[in-house]
Amino acid sequence: MKLMGRDLDRIRREHLRGVKVVQFAELWVEAERRHDALRSESGVDWYLAGVLAACRWLANAGITYEFPIDGRHGELARAPLSRRFDLAIEELIEEETLLAERLVGRWEWPGRPGYVEGVFVTLAWVWRRSGVPPIEVKASRAS
Repeated sequence: MKLMGRDLDRIRREHLRGVKVVQFAELWVEAERRHDALRSESGVDWYLAGVLAACRWLANAGITYEFPIDGRHGELARAPLSRRFDLAIEELIEEETLLAERLVGRWEWPGRPGYVEGVFVTLAWVWRRSGVPPIEVKASRAS
């Protein structure tokens, strides 16, 4: 998914307790880049998919389908674990984080090894202020 400035503009500060918007945006852009690279090689990293699902939902991102499904060309990102269609708001982020905390290490999404952990680590970083980003992002340098 190619991120545009308007996607990053939708990131709400109150959704990010533990990080700055710019840190979240850098991580999301890097996760999308890695995901696109893996898809071009016909690969899937389910941990990374969990990170992306959490980022997209937290940012209330729109997801565009490659091909129309039931006449629709896309939808808003769903909550990564509960799969709710609700926009991310503080109360729902808390609920999704609690669900991730209950599931991680106890349940694995069938056919998606690492997905729950990816969601958990992302929500822990953003919402619980864990200080540990879910993936490494190389610092960008202005020239």
